[in-house]
Amino acid sequence: MVRQVPLRTHWLLLTALVLTLAAALLLQGYTQHMYGHEADGAAPARGGAASVPEQVRTGGPVIDASGAQPRTAGPAAGTLALTFDDGPDPEWTPKILDVLRRHHVRATFFVVGTQVAAHPELARRIVAEGHQIGIHTFTHADLAAAPAWRRSLELREAQAVVAGATGVTTPLLRPPYSSENDALTDAGWEAVRQAGREGYLTVLTTLDSEDWRRPGTDRIVAGATPKGRDGQVVLMHDAGGDRSQTLAALDVLLPRLQADGLRFATVSDAVGMTDPVHPATTAEHWQGLALVGALGASSWILEVLGWLLWAAGAIGVLRAVALVAAARRHKRIRARGWGPPVTAPVSVIVPAYNESAGIEAAVRSLVASDHPLEVIVVDDGSTDGTADLVESLALPWVRVIRQANAGKPAALNNGLRHARGELVVMVDGDTVFEPDAVRMLVQPFADRRVGAVSGNAKVVNRGGLLGRWQHIEYVVGFNLDRRLFDLAECMPTVPGAVGAFRRSALLRIGGVAEETLAEDTDLTMALCREGWRVVYEERAKAWTEAPASLGALWRQRYRWCYGTLQAMWKHRAALAQRGQAGKLGRRGLLYLLVFQVLLPLLAPVVDVFAVYGLVFLDPVRIIGLWGAFLVLQAGMGVYAFRLDGERLGPLWTLPLQQFVYRQLMYLVVIQSVCTALAGSRLRWQRMQRYGTLQVPPQRTT
Repeated sequence: MVRQVPLRTHWLLLTALVLTLAAALLLQGYTQHMYGHEADGAAPARGGAASVPEQVRTGGPVIDASGAQPRTAGPAAGTLALTFDDGPDPEWTPKILDVLRRHHVRATFFVVGTQVAAHPELARRIVAEGHQIGIHTFTHADLAAAPAWRRSLELREAQAVVAGATGVTTPLLRPPYSSENDALTDAGWEAVRQAGREGYLTVLTTLDSEDWRRPGTDRIVAGATPKGRDGQVVLMHDAGGDRSQTLAALDVLLPRLQADGLRFATVSDAVGMTDPVHPATTAEHWQGLALVGALGASSWILEVLGWLLWAAGAIGVLRAVALVAAARRHKRIRARGWGPPVTAPVSVIVPAYNESAGIEAAVRSLVASDHPLEVIVVDDGSTDGTADLVESLALPWVRVIRQANAGKPAALNNGLRHARGELVVMVDGDTVFEPDAVRMLVQPFADRRVGAVSGNAKVVNRGGLLGRWQHIEYVVGFNLDRRLFDLAECMPTVPGAVGAFRRSALLRIGGVAEETLAEDTDLTMALCREGWRVVYEERAKAWTEAPASLGALWRQRYRWCYGTLQAMWKHRAALAQRGQAGKLGRRGLLYLLVFQVLLPLLAPVVDVFAVYGLVFLDPVRIIGLWGAFLVLQAGMGVYAFRLDGERLGPLWTLPLQQFVYRQLMYLVVIQSVCTALAGSRLRWQRMQRYGTLQVPPQRTT
């Protein structure tokens, strides 16, 4: 049984997905684009050092600041604690580990949390091969310049990923941009004290190889060679760029210093303390694994988004080029005309349900037509006196047929049964025709292959932002998209506002079906599958009322979009058919699927990614891309307006359209797709009429 209740769960799911995406991008932006891009040696400007205790400034490089009185320790004489910062790196860390193994040296690696998350196997190898591991913060942040909350976050998250990747925890900390004890500033000392209170031992250096400068192998060797027998903590790097000089220097340095009787050890061994690295608890390990997984997922999401956005951008540009090129060609072809003039009388069917606000203007505009016709108003059980109003006008060639309320398709079929002409025009009760619209609309029937013709619907109530936005949408859609559909022989919709048909073709397919809410789209697709051509005649202009509120617009577009999805599913077999049906399936349906379903579903992601780019990437570049997209849209709008003879004034609202109207249309698609997937059925939703329609003035010749 088909459910009739409105859906709500999918909005919760959409909100959850958007929030998850935002969280993933926030995590990726924080870890990759906000902090820690400078090399360790490129130390920030330093301040005073009045608060740094004398025993710390002149003490050993390993500092315990957990108590009221800080303690320091240094390596034993003849002992070198070789330390590597900034890794692990997928290229250089394995090579450095190979060199250390070849020379039987154990070192201490101060790892960056984000690097561990990206390459957990290397962190595991460091521990497995007997090296000591310490943390170098989560994002290589300058702790001296960071607020207290961020210091804690940097240490906590770095510890978590180490626990998740290696199964151990470590209290050893090397603050980024730190160096020797006497270089500590007041801000740096406060960071060391906070780290001590949180259980960390800060490890500074006594000997800087300056390999971060890449000065050459010989200078790195000289910088890492002690000048006497005092114990040293030597600073080197296994990441942060090209480390080929560091690698070459190690192969020279290690055997030379070993031959001089110097001993290499980890930091804890060098200062004579018990190894402080311990196995992580089960909770710590799994929490760390979750963080590593989240970082990996966010990186993967960002990469996928990047490819999707590039693809969407490329498709959008190609579509714009194709639309403009097709419109130019269509204009040249249509200038040749359709053939001998079509003068046969036309039957105009007007289905009406509670249309008293605009029915008089609609009927009078039809009677004022310069083409012979009859008007059949089918009143579908109106309760506002629509039928009585039409009859009271006593207009020639106008008939009223009353029926019990059965819906628009039934009203159209009833009108077909009473129509006298072979050519039938179907028009909504909220639409008025130009005096020459009917004549123009039926001229394509000079071609016997044509089974239906789409006219050019225009918005009459185009005041205000909402009216202007819909006006732009109509002009661009009718003067670009429909011209492309016409040339490609895959027109998916003859709009209910202004369309003409061969009566015999309609009867052959069984009239207007009731399975979908977009009966005009369903009918058009059925005609295409029967082998009929459906074309566009831009000179046949009719004026229709557009929704004047966001709520009314939502209801109208929701019905249209859901009905279109129903029609696409109903006629999906056209994808495998030949001839005119195959053109509809492989051209029209695929176009609708890509540009009216899939790309709109991607739109919230694009918006979230745009915010991400403004915050974490280059905002000038993001604004430039948005501006380029807007210029492309404006160019298409200008061309479409020129084709239609419209003033360009409303196009100034295009930038504003991107922040309200576009999102509303995308949400409509999301709602429609979720409704369709859930198997729910929409009820007919009649649009509110505003009584803004007037009969166009009679043209003089």
